[in-house]
Amino acid sequence: MSEKHATPEEAARASYLLSAEKKAVTLFEEIEKQLLRPGISEKQLNKEIYDLGETLGVRSHWHKRVIRSGPNTLTPFSEDPPDRIIESDDILIVDLGPVFEAWEADFGRTYVLGNDPNKIRLRDALEPIWYTVKGKYWERSDMTGGELYEIAVKEAEKEGFVFGAELAGHIVGSFPHERIPRDKLKLYIKEGNEERISAVGKDGNKRHWILEIHLHDPVHKFGGFYEQLLTV
Repeated sequence: MSEKHATPEEAARASYLLSAEKKAVTLFEEIEKQLLRPGISEKQLNKEIYDLGETLGVRSHWHKRVIRSGPNTLTPFSEDPPDRIIESDDILIVDLGPVFEAWEADFGRTYVLGNDPNKIRLRDALEPIWYTVKGKYWERSDMTGGELYEIAVKEAEKEGFVFGAELAGHIVGSFPHERIPRDKLKLYIKEGNEERISAVGKDGNKRHWILEIHLHDPVHKFGGFYEQLLTV
């Protein structure tokens, strides 16, 4: 079903997800304004972000809060690297899954403290690549998760980076979103997923998806990350 011909119920669901994302944008703006600074640990910043979120209406996060800096930005989501002190000339990833009322957001940004040109180049490449991949999806929105992952990898490589994760996104929705027990493929944008992104969920509703761009600079040993809603 196209967005133009969405039912009122589908339009409402999309609106709720977009509203949750807009609230996440506000949260990230305040994080950047109030909290990002050198000399504190990732763990301390994580706690400060949690406390700030509470003041903005976040009562829970549907996935663990990920705060990583320097070489820790190369670590996969599933791992927990040793705590690290954020330095004055550092690169920093913030990845949050705040729940606003009954709806999930999933939002990630990369920040650079200082003026390192290599870090700035990677940070500044993330958003354009994200929009390029999104544009290719909307040109053919019936593509599979595996096909979109391949596009994300190729776009990262065009800019001289390595795509730094085994997935480039996943579904998102009302909390908790749809899950398939023991299935780590069909609800992810990753290699081998032959299910179409446009497929409806088990509840019969249109699935909504997050698009993630992970860039790694293997020469300078750091990475960056950018994610937000793909299908709204």
